[in-house]
Amino acid sequence: MAKNLLQVSEQLLMLKLKPPSSTITHQQKQKQKQIQIQSCLNRRQFISQTNMAASSVSISLLLRVLEPEVAAAAAKSQQREDEEDSLSDWERVYLPIDPGVVLLDIAFVPGDFNHGFVLGTRQTILETKDGGNTWLPRSIPSAEDEDFNYRFNSISFKGKEGWIVGKPAILLYTSDAGDTWERIPLSSQLPGDMVYIKATGEKSAEMVTDQGAIYVTSNRGYNWRAAVQETVSATLNRTVSSGISGASYYTGTFNTVNRSPDGRYVAVSSRGNFYLTWEPGQPFWQPHNRAVARRIQNMGWRADGGLWLLVRGGGLYLSKGTGVTEEFEEVSVQSRGFGILDIGYRSEEEAWAAGGSGILLRTTNGGKTWTRDKAADNIAANLYSVKFIDDRKGFVLGNDGVLLRYLG
Repeated sequence: MAKNLLQVSEQLLMLKLKPPSSTITHQQKQKQKQIQIQSCLNRRQFISQTNMAASSVSISLLLRVLEPEVAAAAAKSQQREDEEDSLSDWERVYLPIDPGVVLLDIAFVPGDFNHGFVLGTRQTILETKDGGNTWLPRSIPSAEDEDFNYRFNSISFKGKEGWIVGKPAILLYTSDAGDTWERIPLSSQLPGDMVYIKATGEKSAEMVTDQGAIYVTSNRGYNWRAAVQETVSATLNRTVSSGISGASYYTGTFNTVNRSPDGRYVAVSSRGNFYLTWEPGQPFWQPHNRAVARRIQNMGWRADGGLWLLVRGGGLYLSKGTGVTEEFEEVSVQSRGFGILDIGYRSEEEAWAAGGSGILLRTTNGGKTWTRDKAADNIAANLYSVKFIDDRKGFVLGNDGVLLRYLG
């Protein structure tokens, strides 16, 4: 651009200096010489100004082009610093799986906390042998015989014996800490989908379906005994006159189910209208009215034996006292408007809550107060489950293959 301007200026100057005729007097020559000198000065000044202007334009254009890249680099650097600062208690472990996988459960072999498994949707089973730092896909031939895309819901170990359940109906058993897995046949009449399993002893386990059936085995899963005498639907039909709000809207399945260390269960109905409890020896599930206005998202057991309750929209409630009760009190939490989906206890006093859009909350006084942790603020994922293997080993499981490991 500067070069073109220079050429035009030179042409104009030449036209200006061209004499009108071939006859030139001495006076005219002197005047023309002065004009030439002045023109040369003007030309040099023009060239200098033009070059400066061109340089200014070039620098301005260059800065304009580089500005987004510089800004992006600065933002990325700041994000990296923020992540490093925020991931003080948790770090993300990147997994070799499809981004759409939802992680559902995790367990480690007792006595060897370096060896563990994590389960998820899309037939996902990953194995670690270094405590959860790195994970590799685990192939189980007995789970690949059919053209099913299994959703592995639950895993549990007792000693070297382990169990996995999934949907469509599949049950896997190991007696050698997961080196080999055997598929156990299941009845096609099984009511509902298997959502939970707990290894309880030698060759023994407890299995729960989303319709409230609880089965117990003591011979490696070849025979199962029903621990509940009637279905939840039958119980509700029998007790509907007792005033359970929302019982008539029950769709026949649970939304969530959680087990306490001593074998008690709490489950949330599919629509969150009410909840149910069961403990060993009871012939059926006991339905309970929810003590809050909003529908229930999830419920579970505190480390002291009481209950926690999460409602849709982010509310958190704790039961008064321990054991089963319908009296709850709300606890203030800063969930940024996102729902809290699960709570995991590291000790009787310390617990972590996780939820939508990377929400992480921590309590150090048994749940009375909660503070937000920024560990997952930059992770665009819902965190569905908090699992503490012991007070030093914990994990948060989410969608899109997100796995957080507790650093402590």
